[in-house]
Amino acid sequence: MTSVGAHEQADTAQPDRQSVAQRLLDSSETLSYDPVKEVDWDTPLDTSYHGASPEWSTLYGTAYWNEMTPEQQRELTRQEAASVASTGIWFEMILQQLVLRDFYAKDPTDPAFQWALTEIADECRHSIMFARGAAKLRAPAYRPRRLAVELGRFFKTTARGEAAYAAILVAEEVLDVMQRDWMRDERVVPFVRTINNIHVVEESRHMKFAREETRERLKGAGPLRRQYNALVVSIAAYFIVSSMWNPKVYANAGLDTQRALREAKANEHHKSMLRSSCAGLMEFLDSAGLLTKAAAVFYKRANLL
Repeated sequence: MTSVGAHEQADTAQPDRQSVAQRLLDSSETLSYDPVKEVDWDTPLDTSYHGASPEWSTLYGTAYWNEMTPEQQRELTRQEAASVASTGIWFEMILQQLVLRDFYAKDPTDPAFQWALTEIADECRHSIMFARGAAKLRAPAYRPRRLAVELGRFFKTTARGEAAYAAILVAEEVLDVMQRDWMRDERVVPFVRTINNIHVVEESRHMKFAREETRERLKGAGPLRRQYNALVVSIAAYFIVSSMWNPKVYANAGLDTQRALREAKANEHHKSMLRSSCAGLMEFLDSAGLLTKAAAVFYKRANLL
């Protein structure tokens, strides 16, 4: 395989990459889920549960959180979980287009080609699952701000090679750590825990592939290319993370939006949760030469560093 726009190097993928792709295909045959059957869509929403682990709320640990009633806290986490899911849908649609464009007209007998289509099929199911989950949480459609949408449109059209796969990895890693907490938390409504479990299991394969592709595409890359793509990935990360918690969640939870925004912006607990969740990701990006000084500026703005 080669990056989009690069010269073809061979008719088939390298043996080690083929074996990774084949293992991922085998794993998907052994352990995959159908959300339509696995998730309890019929039981009415039980509002005695949270939508996400309270510790992941943007207001957890603030004075405002301590003033809220338990009912308000649960409603906020439900709205925030729906907002995170909506952001996941937005980026999964970008991801699908990146992968499709990368594998366009390549060898369909290559296990990596077949894995790419398997990953796209997974993402389609995940997006539908997230959409149904958000609706069941009684949340509206939370969409990223217009600038993020338009930059996403540009990114999905132009990103290539390591920039595409490293950005995919960033989005998946941030979600993965949060959802591992949520799926184990008995305070979280059961159907959301099931959704998170499905996503964690299946995304672990996607992250493995994204790491392998990022490493492969960087082979032979010069310093200028690494600097440029490191910056592109960090900007993408900033807009992904900053879009996860839509400001409208506060009004929909019955809170004072302006006060909530002020306290959320200053919430060191939430910033610490994000930083700790991304320690492994930052280590990988650093080892790949994609954690430059310029890129670090955006990761810090996103509270990932």
